[in-house]
Amino acid sequence: MKVLYLIRDPFIEEYPQLINEAKQLNAEVKFVNSDNGIDKQELLNEVRDVDIIVVAIVKIDKEVIDSAPNLKYIIKFGAGYDNIDVAYAHQKGIKVSNAPGQNAESAADLGFALMLTAARNIPQKDAEIKRSHWELSMGSEVYHKRLGIIGFGSIGQALAKRAQGFDMKISAYGNYKDYDAAKKFGVEFVELKQLLASSDYIVLSTSLKNHNRHLINKETISLMKPNVFVINISRGGLINEEDLVKALKEKRIKGAALDVFQEEPSFSELSKLKNVIATPHIGGATFEAVARINKITIKNIQRFLTDEPLEFVVSS
Repeated sequence: MKVLYLIRDPFIEEYPQLINEAKQLNAEVKFVNSDNGIDKQELLNEVRDVDIIVVAIVKIDKEVIDSAPNLKYIIKFGAGYDNIDVAYAHQKGIKVSNAPGQNAESAADLGFALMLTAARNIPQKDAEIKRSHWELSMGSEVYHKRLGIIGFGSIGQALAKRAQGFDMKISAYGNYKDYDAAKKFGVEFVELKQLLASSDYIVLSTSLKNHNRHLINKETISLMKPNVFVINISRGGLINEEDLVKALKEKRIKGAALDVFQEEPSFSELSKLKNVIATPHIGGATFEAVARINKITIKNIQRFLTDEPLEFVVSS
């Protein structure tokens, strides 16, 4: 049995237990560097004789699946599986699983960090001082402001819990409504238009689906307050980047803090704007989250090898 790991390079470099634990499997294991992108032809060559693919952000589409005649199982090293053509995999009899909720606390930490750094211009001030330039600039408070959370799953709920400590007013929008969690964290479910119009900080923490692609666009941005900050810790495809660039240039909104982009790696105009804080998709990049995800990954590979029921199987 051959297992191919297409996970992010720093995970391996900073958490070498990944390799050590994988080597304990009763399988032939190979790790391929992919964090800065992988040539499509190289990817197709790598998958030709594998039985299992463990993948983080590399796209496993129809072409990749068709190039892997022995492929029986795809494991998402994380939660969001929009980079995997799950429907086609199922058509081919290939199982797919993920590790839901294991990076929620890490992503929520980053979401709140981006909110605070955007509000107080921290990266910009740090860069100025490193250039020996000392200049006061005014920021905004987070305390007592309204936080709008789009997507109230495990990450959204973790954000709400943190927001309580800042005495924020919290609104949430999404198809998934956990009323017990909302009551616990003081969250009010509202329609999207109301959330956009009333929030001082908007955090995107929902999974990317066909129906919400480019959810943030010219029309929805027009509903926002001029002093709003938009924070995206989910998927770049939730935002129409051209529309956001225009709004930021025209100062239609105050700023944005983005951990994800439509194309990654991203060195686009959006990522370089002065009123944008950009990070390279690091939401789940903590030692703790990687350890939790790896534990589930190893366990599921072991279950697959011994023909036991898998955990966290993804349905079409």
